[in-house]
Amino acid sequence: MNLPTFLGGVHPPEGKALTENKAIETFRPEDSREFVYPMALHIGAPCKPLVKKGDTVLAGQKIGDVDAFVSAPKYSAVSGTVKAVEPRMAFTGAMELSVVVESDGKYTPAPSLHDALGHKPTPSDYVKLIREAGLVGLGGACFPTHVKLSPPKDKPIDHVIINAAECEPFLNCDNRLMIESPDEIIRGLEFVLEIFPQAEGVIAIESNKPEAIATMTAHNKNPKIRVMPVKVKYPQGAEKMLILSVTGREVPLVPALPADVGCIVLNARTVWQIWDAIENGRPVQERIVTVSGDAIAEPKNLRVPLGLNVRDLIHECGGFKEEPVKILSGGPMMGIAMRSIDVPVVKGTSGILALTKKLAYIADESACIRCGKCVEVCPMHLEPTVLDHAVRLRDYEKFEAHCGMNCIECGCCSYVCPASRHLAQAMKEGKASVNALRKKAAAQSKAKQEAKQ
Repeated sequence: MNLPTFLGGVHPPEGKALTENKAIETFRPEDSREFVYPMALHIGAPCKPLVKKGDTVLAGQKIGDVDAFVSAPKYSAVSGTVKAVEPRMAFTGAMELSVVVESDGKYTPAPSLHDALGHKPTPSDYVKLIREAGLVGLGGACFPTHVKLSPPKDKPIDHVIINAAECEPFLNCDNRLMIESPDEIIRGLEFVLEIFPQAEGVIAIESNKPEAIATMTAHNKNPKIRVMPVKVKYPQGAEKMLILSVTGREVPLVPALPADVGCIVLNARTVWQIWDAIENGRPVQERIVTVSGDAIAEPKNLRVPLGLNVRDLIHECGGFKEEPVKILSGGPMMGIAMRSIDVPVVKGTSGILALTKKLAYIADESACIRCGKCVEVCPMHLEPTVLDHAVRLRDYEKFEAHCGMNCIECGCCSYVCPASRHLAQAMKEGKASVNALRKKAAAQSKAKQEAKQ
């Protein structure tokens, strides 16, 4: 059967068998320990701490926020005492200003978000409540959800697509959530469709998840929602690829967004959290993490409170049965190599992957052999080898001219490169450098304007 897909992409070994049949286990430590909450976001303005050392906090209490549209507040997942407000290492290796809470093991709850609202939420309240709940894209990008749900009025939305592809190898958190909590995901999507009454809902699931497809199909009774199996191919779960697969529409180049083609894409876990926020008035306090890899003694899917130390997750899975050579936050394609496992679980922690040298092959770079494989697999139809050369020469004008800013950093180019070129890393460096130069130019322009005045 020909399933919907896109041009390009790769099909790496899936690695999902380690956890795909393992039910989600809840791990909520009931002893006293540190929980760390970085105030920085993946995308958006960092929060400012709302608490200070010595303050008592409750589970579900807001501890960080900022008056910026592209941002989302932070909540404590535990009750206890603020031990410190200081820089702590995040999963990226950077030191981020963080609120450190010494838990009391009781998880005493804070008042519901509904209490502050004063009435049962109506569709006009949904976006505000979603923002207040601290909702972001939980597939890993962590873009604030309320921003996605606030498209310009001249861009009508006719498709709300649920990204349940989970194309990243090893990860099963969304797969297990669909199998175990289908009604909540569907109800969350129904809430979003109340915001966009002219839209239809599509739950897109890769065909290698037959139990999730069958479960979601059996539980869906809404004629405005359909479950769509899509082809198993990485990066099927990328927004632009999924929109193309589901609707046949191609999102224009940067700075175009899904709303420009009438679509909004939300992760399956994000939609579950929308249900929880609107139905129960609960902010984002926990997430499901797949802890896997051939170095893990007992790979599991764990539901854990945010702020928990990654080392504790690994210990809950029996620790390492063999010394890992690489530990990733996320999956092997887009995950970030971790310098330390003494970092907190954050909203974007979809997986912790510990690999031995059998799976984490690390090779030295050699010269490009002009084979063209990176061009063949690039889902954005770029020329990674040309862009890599531009970055190495620090020719960022050339990088922009060859559409480097459209790279989605999926890693397909690095995966197929026979010369082991660090192509994906070059794309990240190039985009970061262009953004920094743009910011510098904007600041200089502003200074000149102020000087004239």
